[in-house]
Formats: sequence, C-alpha cells, structure tokens
Amino acid sequence: MTTERQGTIATFASSVVPRHFTVTSGRAVLAGVEAGAEEVWGPAVVFLHAGVADRRMWQEQVASFAETHRVVAYDRRGFGETRYDVERFSHVHDLRALLDDLQIRKAVLVGCSQGGRVAIDYALTHPGRVAGLFLVAPAVSGQPEPADYPPAVAAVVDLLDEAEADEDIERVNELEAWLWLDGPAREEGRVSGALRGLFLEMNGAALRAADPGEQNPPSGAPAYRRLSELDLPAQVVWGDADFPHVQQRCNHLVQALPQALGTVIAGTAHLPNLEQPALFNHHLAMFLEGL
Repeated sequence: MTTERQGTIATFASSVVPRHFTVTSGRAVLAGVEAGAEEVWGPAVVFLHAGVADRRMWQEQVASFAETHRVVAYDRRGFGETRYDVERFSHVHDLRALLDDLQIRKAVLVGCSQGGRVAIDYALTHPGRVAGLFLVAPAVSGQPEPADYPPAVAAVVDLLDEAEADEDIERVNELEAWLWLDGPAREEGRVSGALRGLFLEMNGAALRAADPGEQNPPSGAPAYRRLSELDLPAQVVWGDADFPHVQQRCNHLVQALPQALGTVIAGTAHLPNLEQPALFNHHLAMFLEGL
C-alpha cells in the first residue's frame, strides 16, 4: 500500500459508467454521481464526503462498488459542483430530498468526518430509511471539543490559526493537508503526489466557496447524547495517525452504538479510504455482505 500513500490513485475495473445528476433542494442544486442498480443488489450505498473534500474523495469506492451495489456520491452545499444561494438550510433535509428524488427508500450511509455527522443525524431523524452506518472518523453533533492537544499537534494547530488570521488561503490549505491528510503528529508531506494534489484541489475549492448560509440544527437533543438510539448495523473506521481526540471519539462511538464494530487502519490519518483504498474497500465489502 506504500505507493497508494505516496499518491498513486488505484484504478478499479468497472463496466458501470457513473451517471451525473442534479437534485434541487431549497435554493441549492446538489450535484452528484450514481451507478449500479438497486433492484438487483439490495440497499443503495450513499457516500458522504469529509469537510476537507468533496465527492471525488470517493471515486475509488464508487468505481469498485458500482459492480455490486447502487452507489451514490454527491457534493454538499459549499463543496464541489453543487450550486446554491444563501439561505437557512439543513444537510439532513438536503440528503432526504436527494434520496427522495433518486427514489432510494433505504440506504447504507458511508460518511467521513463531517459526512459522518450528516449520516448520524439523518439516521436519528429517519431511522427507517437507513440500513446501516459505515462511519469513517466521524464528527458527531454535540461532541465535546478537545481540551488540549499534544505539543507537536498544538504547534501545527497554532500555525493554522495564524494563517487563518492572516486570511492566507493557500497556507491554510497546505496546513490542513498536513493536519488531515498527513496526520497532525506526522511529517508534513507524508502523503504526496496525486493524492495530495486531489486534497489541495478539493479543500482549496471549499475554502474559497461562498458561505451557503446558516444551518438549521438537527431536531431533538444533540446526536452525541443519543447514540444508543441507533440500534442498527454500524462500523466505525479510523486511522492511527489521526488527531488523538478523533481517535478517542471513534472509540466512544464503538462503545455507545449498540451494534458497532471498530476498525483501525494502521498508517493512515483522517482519510483512510484515500490512503489505503484496497484495504478500506475490503472492510466496507465485509460490512455490506454482513447486512
């Protein structure tokens, strides 16, 4: 897997050509791709990207799983090709509108980081429409903030704070690649080549995107206090080079979710599906087969 971590994007053979689509939700036009056939292979698999990426972070998974499942990946407001005007909105409502438009009644949600938060909030709001949760270093609504960071991590976070104060978007992008792609306690540039280029392109576009507006909070109590309600198949995946508080949160989810399994992908940071696509796909395939 070393070549993948250094930036070689693997290509999965697939005879299924993804179809681009758009779905209107409020004053947004959500852009995405889908492939496969739900009526043949069971529940659709919907990929929800991280807050430092867009739907392209899932291109290897879409290519691989299109042969066996109906797969969907889309850009949320503020990311990728989705277009929008400023308004109060809800990512949960947008996801519901997208699934309704695609006539997907029930889906497995694969969410990374902020995409994981959307998946959890959606499952709490629409429990009958989620067949399983595959959560990758997920954020959680209402999660506690880290009290502090180890010195090596704190030093990089301080650099990011300075770059943000200076409104130096290029430097912010580079530092966020260090924190989220390389891992905050690892060497800057650990992940190079095509993967780093893809991260900088995706995150750079998000950093420059217009503010989509204020988000409506999820209904009910914050998800962090309601995890025990999610009594459905779940797996939590994270890298051992991720932020310490993210790893602690993942361990908490494994304990709090009634049916959760936990998987650590060694040598990866916040986006293990990019660093180790073959191994990540193996774990996801086993989860889907278990359903």
